[in-house]
Amino acid sequence: MDIKQLKYFLAIAEEGKITGAAKKLNIAQPPLSYHLKLLEKELGIKLMDRGSRKIHLTDAGEILKNRAEQILELVDTATKELKDFNKGARGTLSIGTVSSSGAALLPDIIENFNKKYPNINFEIWEGNTYNILEMLNRGIIQIGIVRTPFNSQGLSIEYFSKEPMIAVFKDDSGWFDGKKFICLKDLKSKPLIIYRRFEKIIFKCCYDNNFVPEIICKCDDARTTLLWAESGIGIAMVPKTAIELIKAPGLIYKIINEPTLETCIAAICEKNRYMSTAGKNFLNMISNVKDC
Repeated sequence: MDIKQLKYFLAIAEEGKITGAAKKLNIAQPPLSYHLKLLEKELGIKLMDRGSRKIHLTDAGEILKNRAEQILELVDTATKELKDFNKGARGTLSIGTVSSSGAALLPDIIENFNKKYPNINFEIWEGNTYNILEMLNRGIIQIGIVRTPFNSQGLSIEYFSKEPMIAVFKDDSGWFDGKKFICLKDLKSKPLIIYRRFEKIIFKCCYDNNFVPEIICKCDDARTTLLWAESGIGIAMVPKTAIELIKAPGLIYKIINEPTLETCIAAICEKNRYMSTAGKNFLNMISNVKDC
């Protein structure tokens, strides 16, 4: 099994037809069919069911499709890294970022970095902290912009300043009028919209304050959490910088005066792994911004 065979297999899986895959790859149909049969013979298992109109993946084919996508991503990343090494300040820098931090941190840094290194291109991957850590581990990205808490083992980390959690809600709700700050107990019996990333932390803090939070909605993205708050059904709990993710004039927020809920943004990379020149320069710029 080689890279070419995996590319051929994925093309057939995506197109659903040998003819469509051959056209996409700009090769003749017979060699493509031959390579598929050769791959199935080598692995000793059927990968595709050939119907009259469309080819369908078997369970084994689905497994190989998932692995093939990962392998080809790694090959693509490795190729870009080697080109970057050869060209110095040219190449592509892959960065993973979580929604609750990317909008607040990345724009200014990327603007300044682009002015200094105009020949560096970017690939931005978005996901939650666990997704970013997995992509970093697989080598798909070089740098991750994540939010605490996370498992720091094997990572080089640049931490930014801590920030509080805030309660975000419609300005006509009448909640917490006249208060600049609120304490966690003020949220007792209030309908809460939380970012699933912080579910365990929020529940623990509420239990420590002798109440069970009333969760009306859990989300996987900070933007979604804020958009639900904009609908007026409840109060979103997000890190303070996340408020910049959407522009909603009808939303206001109060800082939650609870130190145990504080979180911070962090730039991470794996220790003892190759880092491109572009990646090193980007981390240096992050470090300079953090120290300002």
